[in-house]
Amino acid sequence: MKKTLLLVALFLGLVSVNAQTKEELHSQKAEKQAIADAAQAEADALQAKIDALPGWRTGAFGTIGGSLSNFNNWYSQDTPNNASGNIGFTLNAFANLIEDKFFWRNALTTNLNWVKLDDKDSSIDDDSFRPTTDVFNISSLYGRNITKTLAASGLLEYRTTLLDNFNDPGYLDLGIGATWTPIENLIVVIHPLNYNFVFADGDSVFDSSLGAKIVADYTRQIGAINFKTNFSTFQSYKSSDLSNFTWTNSFSYTLWKMIGVGFDFGLRSNKQEALNYIQNLPTDQGGNPSETFDTVDNDLQTYYTIGLSYKF
Repeated sequence: MKKTLLLVALFLGLVSVNAQTKEELHSQKAEKQAIADAAQAEADALQAKIDALPGWRTGAFGTIGGSLSNFNNWYSQDTPNNASGNIGFTLNAFANLIEDKFFWRNALTTNLNWVKLDDKDSSIDDDSFRPTTDVFNISSLYGRNITKTLAASGLLEYRTTLLDNFNDPGYLDLGIGATWTPIENLIVVIHPLNYNFVFADGDSVFDSSLGAKIVADYTRQIGAINFKTNFSTFQSYKSSDLSNFTWTNSFSYTLWKMIGVGFDFGLRSNKQEALNYIQNLPTDQGGNPSETFDTVDNDLQTYYTIGLSYKF
């Protein structure tokens, strides 16, 4: 009986010692965490002061996605012997010069994607990687400050495709007006005097015109999260058929070091592109050379990309 009581007392003592040790470790951890949080808060405050200083601010982030596959004698599918793949990436970069009296903001957005399906049993199919998503946009905005949140500004914006039909069409906007920055990281450009130059080869439906340009851009980094949303629209004074808009969005979350996950999607409406596409599509695929602005279906254009992201 005495031995049993002794063993029980020894067991309870060990449990008590372990509990105290665990509590002490939790307490020490809490103290260290409090010190680390205070240091991080001081570092964030110093970084905010650095960001507020005049000078250049640069940055970039992007998304990389892809897959490769190979099948041999996989009889449950229509093409039992094939090699397929999909590769794509996006890049968002900026270089901004911020001074007390003026600013110069430059941005680049691109989204490129290739896909292939090689039927090994066919000698006439295309076994190369073919471009699918093809987006390229570059802009430069210069402004002279009138107030803390309002500036007189001039904008140059160019967008086209890189992999297929480069500059056919290509759009170049040149305009002047005002830029409003109501909060940090948000830029709203309103240019009532803007000329939209449209470049295209041959006799086409594309036409340049004078109109108004509106751009809203919000780019921000919060810890491991990077995101950017950009809405750009041109409203033609000549005809609504020549108006267009593009809305792109990019999001990335860093999981480990510089690598994470990313998601991009975009929307576009452009009646000139819709009409040009349907007029030049082969008739056996639904093409109609006699289609006009009044009859064409201007369906909303969309894309998205999901994959690994890399923070530059």
